Formats: sequence, structure tokens, C-alpha cells
Amino acid sequence: MDKVTTERDIAEKFSWYDYGMFGLMLALSTIIGVYFGFVRKQTTSNDYLLGGKKMSAVPISISLIASVLSGITLLVIPVDVYSYGITYWFSVPMLILTNIITYTVYLPVFYELQVTSTFEYLKFRFDVTVSSFASVVFTISQILYLPIVIYVPALALSQATGININVITPVVCIVCIFYTSFGGLKAVVWTDVLQFTVMISSIIVVFYLGLTSTGGLANIWEKNLKYGRLDVR
Repeated sequence: MDKVTTERDIAEKFSWYDYGMFGLMLALSTIIGVYFGFVRKQTTSNDYLLGGKKMSAVPISISLIASVLSGITLLVIPVDVYSYGITYWFSVPMLILTNIITYTVYLPVFYELQVTSTFEYLKFRFDVTVSSFASVVFTISQILYLPIVIYVPALALSQATGININVITPVVCIVCIFYTSFGGLKAVVWTDVLQFTVMISSIIVVFYLGLTSTGGLANIWEKNLKYGRLDVR
């Protein structure tokens, strides 16, 4: 089977409502950027960078969760769980412990000092040199990391649609840059809420379809025991 036929067969699996949902997500993200950028304009740096410090805990919490998730998370974690079985879940207690320490030790300090970033804290605690060095290191890490975050989901979408990856990545990046640049933190937060809601809804649907197609939890548990997926490696 040649490459053209393969791409055509894969593209047929992406129906019109899949394209519609993808287009709707991009459109809604753009509208959120327009709303907070041009309708409810951010008039001060406090509004633009911090949302006026008046946003409620729920959207902020959802945005924080969404910010650590990406296409890599959804694509790679299932592979890791499939490869290493229940061993992967040993990371969960450490994540919980990390969050507890962050909540009880670090956040009270940041809140008391009213700093907006780790770099600002390093400037107060040490000096501008340390803060600048940390900022440069973080910037380099993001320059190396973000292309992967963008490329991997774009590659998956390209395989599912047949659309050239060189078309997908610029469009998605332009939309993200637009609502972030014009809408500020409020646009970022509410876009994260939108994307997180759709993502979690999709995961629930996929989980249900997988559950029903494999004969239920009992059958899944039995197969995992049979093939050693529940063994600690």
C-alpha cells in the first residue's frame, strides 16, 4: 500500500463533525481572545498579567491543571502504562506529596510576598544575577520543550486527517499567540477551561467506548492479570 492510499484511508476516519469540532475549538479560542482583548480591554498591567487578581479559584485551578497537560501527556502516558503496567502508578503518590509540599511550604511564602513568579522571588531572596540566570535557563528549556509539545499532537492530527503538518502547526500557533497576546491572563485562563472541559469529556467518552468494547471492568482486570500488566517491574 503506497503512502497516498494510506493517508487517504486514514483521512476517511476523520468525519465532518471531527473537523467541525476542531474548527470550533480554534474559533472559540479566537473569540475569547477578541473578547478580552478588544471588548473587555485589559487597561493595566495588573489586569493583563494577573487578571486583576479578582478571578475565582475554580477557573484558575482548572487552568493550572490544563497547563501541565498536553498532547504529549495524552499520547505518551497510555503507551507507558501499556509498556510498564501498574509500575507507572508509583509516580502518583509522589505527585500528591509534591503538591502537598508546594501548598504548605512554597505558596504561603509567595502569597505573603505578593510575588508573581519564581524569578521575582529569586531577585528578592538573592539578587538580579541569580534571577536573570534562572530566567535564561527557563527560557532555553521552553525553547527546547515547546516545539516537541506542538509537533507531537500536530503529527497525530496530520496522521488522522491527512492535512500537512506544516499547515497545522502554524495555524494552531497563530491562534494561541493571538488570544494570549491580546487577551492576557484572563483569555489564557478561560481558553484553558474550554480546552480542559473538551479534553476531559473526550477522555470520558473514549474510556466508555473502550470499556464497552472490551467486555467491562471484570474482563479488563482478568486480562491484565493474565498478561502481567499488574506485576510490579
